Amino acid sequence: MRILICEDSVLLREGLVRLLEDAGHDIVAALPDAGRLDETVAQGEPQLCILDVRLPPTFTDEGIRAALRLRAQHPALPVLVLSQYVEERYAADLITAPGGAIGYLLKDRVADVTDFLAAITRISEGATVLDPEVVAQLLSRRPKDERMQRLTAREASTLALIAEGKSNQAIAAALFVSEASVEKYITAIFQKLDLEPDESGNRRVLAALVHLEHRGTTPQTGASS
Repeated sequence: MRILICEDSVLLREGLVRLLEDAGHDIVAALPDAGRLDETVAQGEPQLCILDVRLPPTFTDEGIRAALRLRAQHPALPVLVLSQYVEERYAADLITAPGGAIGYLLKDRVADVTDFLAAITRISEGATVLDPEVVAQLLSRRPKDERMQRLTAREASTLALIAEGKSNQAIAAALFVSEASVEKYITAIFQKLDLEPDESGNRRVLAALVHLEHRGTTPQTGASS
């Protein structure tokens, strides 16, 4: 996979380069800031971009704003935000914006290299991968949602499994129904939760957020599409 890295810490940047190259990936560029990001993406045609949230010159929100810009300009390009912080001002916009696959992982909570590499693969294949702490902080800012009352018991069970990051196949196995039935439940869930159709797959993440908020819990693993 062709990967572009935008990270101001030289040690982390070079560490990511070595880690990803050892895993068989091709590093298009490793940038210390977002100054040449748009140009490098256009020229290097990466298949995934990894960005920090806080980049020079102000070390506030340059990285996540650059991620939003990339999603607007290159909708099919998967983006992974890798940061020490949850930038709440833009995180929800980044996750729900139309575009390709998205990931938001916290550096201090990446405890296993194998899991990190697996997350990169999942994002490149179209999944949405969120650190549970990111979800928790976003939920703390959302008002209570009564739309869950519209769901049938089977739809609620399906949504609970979506919130655990289960695939349609895994949900079907857990509920002892066909995948076609699961697809019908999910369609009904989206309609009852007023989640408009999109091409990014982020409706699964939004639906999971509604479920987790209703339960007053946070997920134990990253939610995925």
